[in-house]
Amino acid sequence: MESFGARLHRAMRERGPLCVGIDPHPALLAQWGLGDDVAGLERFARTVVDALGDRVAVVKPQSAFFERFGSQGMAVLESTIRQLRNLGSLVLLDAKRGDIGSTVRAYASAYLDPSSPMYVDAVTASPFLGVGSLAPMFELAAEHGGGVFVLALTSNPEGASVQRARSADGRSVAQTVLDEISQLNAGAEPIGSVGAVIGATVGKTDCDLSGVNGPLLAPGLGAQGATAADLRVVFGSAVPAVLPAYSREVLGAGPDPAALRAAADRAVTECRAVLAMS
Repeated sequence: MESFGARLHRAMRERGPLCVGIDPHPALLAQWGLGDDVAGLERFARTVVDALGDRVAVVKPQSAFFERFGSQGMAVLESTIRQLRNLGSLVLLDAKRGDIGSTVRAYASAYLDPSSPMYVDAVTASPFLGVGSLAPMFELAAEHGGGVFVLALTSNPEGASVQRARSADGRSVAQTVLDEISQLNAGAEPIGSVGAVIGATVGKTDCDLSGVNGPLLAPGLGAQGATAADLRVVFGSAVPAVLPAYSREVLGAGPDPAALRAAADRAVTECRAVLAMS
């Protein structure tokens, strides 16, 4: 099976460098005139899928906003994933899972095994039980052409105290994560399938990104305060590997499908201009 890295590289070239989140939090449902219930959730997700599923490279449903409605919300998530895949978008499930042993293997099976109803192209994962604890995810992703995006430097202010802390060898925790990702992606072409999550709001990272050889997911653009121009500050010479991620900046244009498409198109244009400067 073709690797996730190769599929992502092609999708970004053909559809543009953009990941759009599906984050149906209560305030956004209300802004759209929808109820904070399963019917509102389903209407919201279906509108985003219909507007963007055939034109955006990557769509990133946030699992928590579906989970809060229990089994009915998870059914909507399963349906959303199927619809997006049918329309050609790569699906990145933002679940930030991380555990050890049989539990992380179960998470891997849930999201990265094609026989699962929750099967997606890639999933976000937390490495703070040790990057090696995620090995079952990396292995199943490699077997089935999937991807894993590992948290490295997140956009929330609380993350810095852990992620920028120094280990005994002088490297930051974030750099240690990036170096282990680099080993997993060594030799992959055109790009590896294990990515890193680095917030677009974190400023200068003091990290060496040159060897990662994988996609760099950059959340925090738009409503969280970062602009496309900030990508060069954060990622420097590694900016060609960046997958910019927008949520509220695009979703806030809804519920009109044309307005959603126009907002996504503006984001692609802004990001292309920055990435083309590299």
